[in-house]
Amino acid sequence: MNTQVAFTLRPWAIEDLTSLVKYANNWQVARNMTDKFPHPYTEADGQSFIAFATADSPIHLFAIDVEGEAVGGIGIHPQTDIHRKNAELGYWLAEPFWGQGIVRAAIKRVVDFAFKTYDIDRVFARPFGTNAASQKVLETNGFVLEARFDRTLYKNGEYVDELIYAVRRQDLIRG
Repeated sequence: MNTQVAFTLRPWAIEDLTSLVKYANNWQVARNMTDKFPHPYTEADGQSFIAFATADSPIHLFAIDVEGEAVGGIGIHPQTDIHRKNAELGYWLAEPFWGQGIVRAAIKRVVDFAFKTYDIDRVFARPFGTNAASQKVLETNGFVLEARFDRTLYKNGEYVDELIYAVRRQDLIRG
């Protein structure tokens, strides 16, 4: 296992625009994201995202900062209505930082934040069936595969499986 690179999680700021566009404008990142994460990723996309990420209180969408530079993002999306006891986890990391333990540790921090901050019982994530690295990092953090929906997502001109992984508050307390 590689040594984890030191990083912090912090709120996004407009000063992150250059690094956000630099790292988000990468097909290897975008291909595993929803279409709301565009490719190419433009300065206008970055400005819109930073405005969105800094609008709520408490802040729940964080920049992954390595040596003062935003190199990815991770956040928790509290759900509403009958799903209000759930929150969705989303994340991405710049390709040069893959395999360094950053996302594994960031997920742990954000899940802890979610359970301390929100009245929820479950955090879930929905990686593509083709994204084995994301599946592995979720499992490493105690997430369990709850469902697989065959060929339900349409991305990059093909149908892919949608997976639902989740971790529940009660399982983290016991574990």
